[in-house]
This record gives sequence, C-alpha cells and structure tokens, in this order.
Amino acid sequence: MADAVLVAGARVAGAACAEVLLDRGAAVTVYDRADSERMRELAARGAVCVVADEFDPALLEGVEQVVLSPGFPPHHPIAAAAREAGIETFSEPELAWRLREPGAARWLAVTGTNGKTTTTTMLAAILETAGLRTAALGNIGVPLVRAANGPFDVIAVELSSYQLHWSSRLAPTAGAVLNLAPDHLDWHGGFDAYAEAKAAVWRGGEAVVNLDDPAVVALAKHTDAAVTGFTLNQPDPGQFGVALGYLVDHTGPEPVQICSVDDIRPPGWHNVANALAAAALARQVGVAHRDIGDALRKYVPEPHRNVTLTEHGGVTWVDDSKATNPHAAAAALAAYDSIVWIAGGQLKGVDVDGLAAQFAPKMRGAVLIGQDRALLADALARHAPDLPVVVLDGRDDAVMTDVAAHAAALAEPGDTVLLSPAGASYDMFTSYAHRGDAFAAAARALIEGEAE
Repeated sequence: MADAVLVAGARVAGAACAEVLLDRGAAVTVYDRADSERMRELAARGAVCVVADEFDPALLEGVEQVVLSPGFPPHHPIAAAAREAGIETFSEPELAWRLREPGAARWLAVTGTNGKTTTTTMLAAILETAGLRTAALGNIGVPLVRAANGPFDVIAVELSSYQLHWSSRLAPTAGAVLNLAPDHLDWHGGFDAYAEAKAAVWRGGEAVVNLDDPAVVALAKHTDAAVTGFTLNQPDPGQFGVALGYLVDHTGPEPVQICSVDDIRPPGWHNVANALAAAALARQVGVAHRDIGDALRKYVPEPHRNVTLTEHGGVTWVDDSKATNPHAAAAALAAYDSIVWIAGGQLKGVDVDGLAAQFAPKMRGAVLIGQDRALLADALARHAPDLPVVVLDGRDDAVMTDVAAHAAALAEPGDTVLLSPAGASYDMFTSYAHRGDAFAAAARALIEGEAE
C-alpha cells in the first residue's frame, strides 16, 4: 500500500479503512463533512482529521492514494480532483482485496439491482451448512477490510454498483449478476455506466448470469469469463433452473434436484432466482447439492424483504420495505393475487408508469406516502382510474398509523396489505428498516386494538 492515503468519509467503512491503514504504518488523512466520535478516535490514533463543508484540493498534496466511501460519485469534487492529479482512487472492498494475505479466503460475490442481501445471506447459509468457515460481508455486515484476512475459507460478499465502480483489481473466485434495472442513474450518469460497473464482479473469470434478464444476458456477451446461467425455466445442459417444481443443477451429465420451489423463503419467483444464483455460486467451490438443499430449506429471511408480519381477519400484512425501486416492488407485487399497495418515497428519477400499468389490475386499492407520492398517484390514475387511492401528506413515521388504518379499510378477506414502496426512504425515515419497523408497529397496534 501507499505511504500516504486520504480516506474520504468517516462512517463505518471509512473509519475501518483508516484504522487498518494506520495499523500498517500509513500516513492517513481523513476528511468528512461532519465531526464525530469516530473522527476523534482516529485523530487520537494518529490520523490527520479534517472536518469541512467543502473539500479543499490542497488535502491531496503528497497523497498517493484516495480511499472513497462508496457513496461519493465519480463527479464529486474529491474524485474529480484526484483524477486530475493522477491519484489512484478506490473504495473499501478494493482496499480489502489489495490487503489480502496468502491463503486468505476465497470471495464469492453477488451484485444486481435487487436481491443482493437475500442471495448473499442464502449463500453464507449454504457455505456454513457445508462446514466451511464463512460470513456474509461487503455491503452488509462487518467491513471487508476488517475481515478479509480473518479465519474464513470462503466469504459471501455483497457488492453494490458504487463499490464495483471504485474497483480495478478486485477479482472474486466467482460473481453473480442477479438482475439489472434502472437505479442510481444520477450517481453513475446513465444505465450503461451502471451496468458496466456491475460487470466488474466477473473480473475473476467465473460469471453467474440470470438468463431470464435480457440486460444481464446482453452484459454477459461482453465478458471473457466462463458463464454459468440460471433460469426459472427448465434448464438446458450447463445451467441451473426449475423442473417439475424443483430447483435443479444441470451442469453435470444429468439434472440434480436441489430442493422444492415451495421450500424457498421469502416466497416469490424472484427469491427462487436468488436461491438458484446462490446455489450456482456455491457449486463453484464444490459445495454438495445435499448441503445446498438443506441450507435453503432452513434459511431464515432477512427482515423487511417480503416478510409476512401477521394475518388477521383473512388479510395478510407483508413488509417489503427493502423494495427501494420499482424493479424490487414489481417482484413483490407479482407474488400476490389481490393487493392493497402501500408505496411512495424517493423514486430517484425512475419511471413508475410501467409498474402501475402491470400491477394495477391486481390491486384492491393503494395508500401512497412520501416525497413522490403524487407521481405514483398520477400513474395509477392513468392505468386504473377507478382504483381507490389514498394519498397521505404526513412527513414522519407517525403517518404509518394512518397508513394502517386506511389499508385495513380497503382490504377484504383474501387480500394482502403490501408495503413495497418502490422508492427510497430518506424523505421520511432514517432507513428502509426504520420504515418497515414503523409499518409493522402500526399494523400490530391496529390489529391489537381491534381485538380488544
């Protein structure tokens, strides 16, 4: 590593990078717009800590490398100044890769617009069932830079498009691209750049590819990696897929059943696809089919991902707050027959007209909240003018009490009340988890009140 490094951003990943670099004897400067306990701790350990609203390019004098927190886009003044000065710039997963020691764990990586955390945690469960020392890391869990040289055989690594953009050497043993849909376009500058960033997960030479996603298939045409495809259809030789109600590996001479489609949780065909991707990655390191099937049958879903909260009066309440874009919401909407849809938030410039057109016929009604609720209301009005739609103006989590009440009034026995917002949460909540927790609390309070 370089002797002088600037770390931009002092949250969890940035602070971890700074600490590891200090432990290795580097001269570390840490820049952040806000002072924090982490900044004070890093200063006490010998880092030069700079807090300022605007970045001063003079901080790059004498710096050999810049480690950017993934949220910094390519057009950010720090990235632009480093590029102009010819200074190498990357983010925390790339640093972790460069600091790997001989014999360090192999990486199996997962990226895509949606389903990353579910697939990564499914994969970690599979590896653990196989007796391998493992963990789910990367965009979730402990920073990679702390754990990449830990006591692991293989690690399951979730990588975002941001992290992959800021990488150049990172080359996992195998990498999966689950799906591609417009997201983070303001950060990347366009869909092509977004997709290109995702393709970096195949740099190690083994590509796991969603054959049902035309954008992923098109992207894979430009890779030199060996491709293993997965599909929700019956697989051809060399593929993973679904046959006679079972997940199947047909990469060998004969198809091998892994587990039943009905064993997959959370429910929905998108999660069957996630399980197939996890299985394909696990087979890259020799995990037995029996272990894959056992792990998937026992897998416990992560919170806020199409999770059933409760059932009452014939109505099922589901928290899918992690659906922060229309592509993710579409997967959940497809999983149920009759829906009261709770949606809204920050759409990030992504069009929702197609989502409304496709799924409005399945809806009993909709309750809309958040910054871009009017855009959703307009889309539903165009495609389902008779659909009951409630638009709420609340600006904090207290609005969920009204959301639950209106949803319950719209729902009939057999319906699913589905929080699948299609937008980010930061307009009203601290995170998608905060949003989901608020919804769950409101739903339970409503039902308990009715039971009294």
